[in-house]
Amino acid sequence: MTELKQLTPHAAIPREQATRTRRQRHLLRTFLPELVSLERTLAEAPEQVRTQVVDRIDVGPQTLPIYRVDLGTDAPDAPAVVLVGGVHGLERIGSQVVMAWMRNLMARLSWDDSLVRLLERVHITLLPILNPGGMYLNQRSNPNGVDLMRNSPITAQDRSAFLLGGQKLSPRLPWYIGEPSTAMEPENRALENVISGLLPGRPFSVALDCHSGFGWQDQIWFPYAYRRRPMRKIASVMALKLIWEQAWPDHDYRFEPQSRHYLTHGDLWDYFYKQINRDNTGTFLPLTLEMGSWRWVRKRPRQLFRLDGLFNPLVPHRHRRVLRSHLAFMDFLVEAAASHRNWLPEGAEESMLREAAIMHWYRDSR
Repeated sequence: MTELKQLTPHAAIPREQATRTRRQRHLLRTFLPELVSLERTLAEAPEQVRTQVVDRIDVGPQTLPIYRVDLGTDAPDAPAVVLVGGVHGLERIGSQVVMAWMRNLMARLSWDDSLVRLLERVHITLLPILNPGGMYLNQRSNPNGVDLMRNSPITAQDRSAFLLGGQKLSPRLPWYIGEPSTAMEPENRALENVISGLLPGRPFSVALDCHSGFGWQDQIWFPYAYRRRPMRKIASVMALKLIWEQAWPDHDYRFEPQSRHYLTHGDLWDYFYKQINRDNTGTFLPLTLEMGSWRWVRKRPRQLFRLDGLFNPLVPHRHRRVLRSHLAFMDFLVEAAASHRNWLPEGAEESMLREAAIMHWYRDSR
């Protein structure tokens, strides 16, 4: 399926090439175990699971694939759910959470009749490791030094946070937005091709992009990040929040627009939201799961001395807890997408929920 599986047996190739092949395998196992785990999972996937490589990223001697995984109906008018992980290479836990949920689905396909029936009504697309080069290099940015979440052609409408909101100074500094006169980075173009080919024309779609590294609490962020005024579909976000809280009242998520914390240039999901909803009669809601890594650091302060410790749970029992703690929300998104006609607001209800959302999230910025 990828370079790992296409390698010729060592006996059939020159000794120098065989040595290089073994070295590449060792490097992947050492620096990118998530990709090795993903490929093993896909190699054993049921026949209902469709897999393709949407792009390949060169990192030194390595050529690393960006995998796309699809499940569910291929009907073009069915609702869709998109899950993305690994946008920032340091935040490995995002990819691991997506893959944990994917393995859960695959394991249930052979016996869970309710899941099989659900997948007849909804389409699921996963990109577990969008930035394999950055993850291999153990850095936030992609191999070109560009922060993929600051790389879309959108400019903040007000003062953004210094450096954090995106900077043009140098790829050697974090949060580099890339060269404004060039196209988006190849990882983002690959994601854009997936989004633009999958979502237009659907009555409802939702995306969840899994990150870590901000705050004491797990948060669900939604657009906008480039302005403080509410998005046009804000009533739908409020409706989604309400049905989640009614079904899971003891949840630990905090729903907020990202602009409540800081403004950024080039937010990827702001860009996709505007692109898809501009000419689409349906509804597309992009969400970001921001796992609160400060809690992991507080419980184990010596993680401060490790770069990966700032963004990932390093203690095994905490790691396992994180992997299982988000499965319910991901399952909920699939169920909500399949049943969107039962809760998506219209008419007077939409106006009421929009006003409630503005009072709840934006009254300080009116």
